[in-house]
Amino acid sequence: MLTAVASVAGTVVEVRFVATEEGGEEEEEHAEPESDLNPIAPEPKEIFWGFGSFVVLALLMRYLLYPRLRKGMDARYALIKGGHEQAEDVTAAAQADVAQYDSQLAAIRAEAQQRVDAARATLEAERSERLAEINARIAEKRAAAAAEVERARAAAHADVESAVRSVASRAGELATGRRPEPEVVNRAVAEVMGAGVGR
Repeated sequence: MLTAVASVAGTVVEVRFVATEEGGEEEEEHAEPESDLNPIAPEPKEIFWGFGSFVVLALLMRYLLYPRLRKGMDARYALIKGGHEQAEDVTAAAQADVAQYDSQLAAIRAEAQQRVDAARATLEAERSERLAEINARIAEKRAAAAAEVERARAAAHADVESAVRSVASRAGELATGRRPEPEVVNRAVAEVMGAGVGR
């Protein structure tokens, strides 16, 4: 014979058909355990296993996993701190190198300026010396030319005086019919030539 067994869990209704013999004893046996079941209440062995696994996990975390995690965090912190210190050292070294480069550049520029000034002074001295030499040569040539002109003038004066003497002597001879004394002619020519030079 089939017996319908209904069980209610929340809003769900479950119906099962159970074959039973006449007498109804089995029916009572099956009905009792189903009516006592509570889906929310845990059994004691589940509580024991849950508590035991929590204790094992807590012990593993405390003595095995957390020290490793802490050691890894400390190592990472030390690595990051070392990286920051190394970066600061590199930055300080770079700034020192830049300062040294700037000082060397300033020294080189100062040295280059000194060399340019020295070269300029040397060129100016050579130029002045060269100009002095050229001016001295020009003065020598001018003095030589003036002396040459003076010699030429003196030679020309002597030639002119000689020509004037001969012309005066000839003119005096033609005018008087007799040859004048050379001393008289020389004195007259010297007076006339001296008066011409004085003017």
